[in-house]
Order: sequence, then C-alpha cells, then structure tokens
Amino acid sequence: MQNLFIVTAKYMFIILLAFYVFLSYIVLRDGKKQSHKGALSVQSLIIYTIHLCGYIIIYMNLEKDSVVIFYGAQLIYFIVFKGLFGVIYEKTYHKGLINNMCMMLAVGFIMLSRLSYEKAVKQFIIVVMASLLALAIPWIISRAKALVTMSYIYCFAGIAFLATVLIIGQLSYGAKLSIEIAGFSFQPSEFVKILYVFFIASLLNKGTRFKYVAVSAAFAGLHVIILVLSKDLGSALIFFIVYIVMIYVATCRFFYFGAGILAGSGAAYMAYKLFYHVQVRVQAFTDPWSVIDTGGYQVAQSLFAIGTGGLLGLGLYKGAPRTIPVVEQDFIFAAISEEFGAFFALTLLILYINCFLCFIKISMRQTGMFYKLVGLGLAVTYAVQTILTVGGAIKFIPSTGVTLPLVSYGGSSILCTVIVFGIIQGLAVHSNLLEAEHGKNE
Repeated sequence: MQNLFIVTAKYMFIILLAFYVFLSYIVLRDGKKQSHKGALSVQSLIIYTIHLCGYIIIYMNLEKDSVVIFYGAQLIYFIVFKGLFGVIYEKTYHKGLINNMCMMLAVGFIMLSRLSYEKAVKQFIIVVMASLLALAIPWIISRAKALVTMSYIYCFAGIAFLATVLIIGQLSYGAKLSIEIAGFSFQPSEFVKILYVFFIASLLNKGTRFKYVAVSAAFAGLHVIILVLSKDLGSALIFFIVYIVMIYVATCRFFYFGAGILAGSGAAYMAYKLFYHVQVRVQAFTDPWSVIDTGGYQVAQSLFAIGTGGLLGLGLYKGAPRTIPVVEQDFIFAAISEEFGAFFALTLLILYINCFLCFIKISMRQTGMFYKLVGLGLAVTYAVQTILTVGGAIKFIPSTGVTLPLVSYGGSSILCTVIVFGIIQGLAVHSNLLEAEHGKNE
C-alpha cells in the first residue's frame, strides 16, 4: 500500500507542478492588478496538495508523530503568511510571486525533510523569521526615500562584512565563507549581495557619466577582490556578472559590457592558475571519472543520481541521494531529479524562470532609475545563482558551491532570498501606489 501511494504520488507531483507552472505564466501575462483570481486560487490548492502528499510519504517512512506537527506548522505558516500580505498590502502586491515563493519553499521543505529532518526544522524556523522581515520590507521600500541616497553606507557596510570574513572567517572546503558569533554561524556574502545591488543602483542613480562608472567599478572590484582572497569564487562570479549587467543597462554602452567580459575572462584564468581547489573543480568538470575518488566524486554521484532518476523519478525515499556529499546544499537539484524525476526538475526550473521574469517585469514598471536597477540587480543575482547551482549539478559548468534559492539548505541563503522576494514585493507595492496616486491626480 505504501509503495502504491509513493508511485501514484510521483506521477501526481509531476502533473500538478506542470499545471501550476502553466498557471504561473497565465498570471504573469496579466496586467497591473493580477486579476486572475481563479488561477491564483488553483495555484494555492496545488501547493497545499503537493505539500500534503509529500509529508504523508515522509510520515510513512519516518513514523514520527512530530512530522504531523511539523507539517501543520508549515501549513499554518503558508496560510498566515499569504493572508497577512493580503491584509496589509491588499491589491498592491504581486500575488503570483507570493504563490511561487510558497511553492518553492514547499518543495524545499519536502526534500530537506526527506534528506535531514533536523535540518528541515532549522530551515523552517529561519524561514518564519525571514518572513516577518519580508512582511515589513514592502512598507519600508514604498516609504523610505532615503534608501535612494545611501550609496556609500551600502558600499562600506558590504566591504566591512566581507573583510571580516577574510580576517576571521571559518574555512569550508578551502574557502572562507562564514563567521561564528555566539554559537551561530552565518555567511555575510549572502547579505552583501543585497547591499551591493543597492550600492550600484544608488550610485548610478546619481548619474551615468564616466566618473560615476569609474567609482562604481573601483568599489565593485574591491568587493570581488576580497571575495577572491577569501576563495569564495562562486559569490565573486555572481557579484561580477551582476555589476556588468547593471552597468550596461544603466549606460546602454556595449563598451563597458565588453570590457567587463574581457576583464572577467582574465580574472577567471588567473584564479585557475592561483587556486588549487579551482583546478580541482575544473578537472572534476572536464572529466569527473578520472578523479572520481577525490575531486570528481561529488559531480559523478550527482550525474549517477540524475541518470538513475530518469524522466519520471524513482519516487520519494526510493533513491539514494545521501551518497552525494553536501546534497542538502550544493546538489539538491540532483536529489530532486533522482526522486521526483527530470521532468519535475525541468518544470521546477521553468518556475524559476517565471520568478525571474516577474522580477524583471516589476523592475520595468518602476519610474525611478534606482528602483529599476535594484529590481534588475536582484533579478540577475537570483538567476545567476540558480544557473550556477543547476549547472554544477548537471556538469554544465564547474561546481561553485552556491545554493538553489528557496530550496537548498542554508540559513543565510534562505534568509536573504526571502528578503529579496520581500524587496521585489516592495517594488511592486511602490509602483502600484505611485500609479494609484497619479490616477487620483488626473
């Protein structure tokens, strides 16, 4: 009976997620008021159905009463979080984006509970705390005009965080990524990604003449250099790509984009020559089988998992994702592919694309350069992080050690990603309030 339910649920997960994603693009196509109430309601029902079926399987396997309590706590969280957004911001927030966030969180909670129940509980607690911030952020974004002018506060705060990690950070797989305070470990580079985007947007909002471009390039370069010295090359790559995209969009000059690509290519070559662990990852990317006992083991196991899962997956708890080192963080996409199937994983990626398009659409509706660039910068950060995680898992690019947004385990990562979604909602609220005010004046 248990096996029958797992097999049935496997197909149901695929069908429901595919239908959910289809509806998400219908909602994305909508105009200013997200009036597809029927589609949004069906999306919510799908989220709750996938979430319930996932935890029924988890309960069958773990046989812990605490699983029921944990499921109930998550269900209450989803209902209350979405309800509070509706009460506080009414028609000004983006309902489709809230649904997408909840869907990805639900998939993440299910997969993490299957891989490590204790880590799933920790992740959930952090998500709840982050969501309290996310509820307040749109109010701040739509009212705090001083955010536009705080260029160097963002800049120096970010540099201070990164420098602290460089000096006293803890080593993890050859890189200094986190610091520990009062028994709690966090990764400052995740928070600095947000400060960095705000800094570039604020500075370029003052002007796009050469002096502003030069100053932004100097401080952006300083951020990247500190990350390289800390050997956090995944974050360094994200910071670099975000900068060249933002500078190109702000100035509309291809010269800056081309110069950035050339400089980045040179820096990547130097990083390969200077850092042994980069050479190991590149070797694992080019031929993981030749170093499967050492640097290529993680990538090889990821490919085995994806191949074993096939198109339709083995079913929840029917695979062996724990054979992949650090599977809850860097390689959770491989675990999803093994047990939910490649079709489910690909559909999840299409949902990530939908979120990226939502980010871009909201940023394009902004009237001020600062808000446009903030939306763009966060959208690119989100997209690049997703590409790096998935690309590393499928051997499309060398592994960079970054997490899959809203799904992978990681306190700092999940906290900052929820905050990013809150900021994007803030931009949506900001533009809707301005349009409503403009309509009244007319």
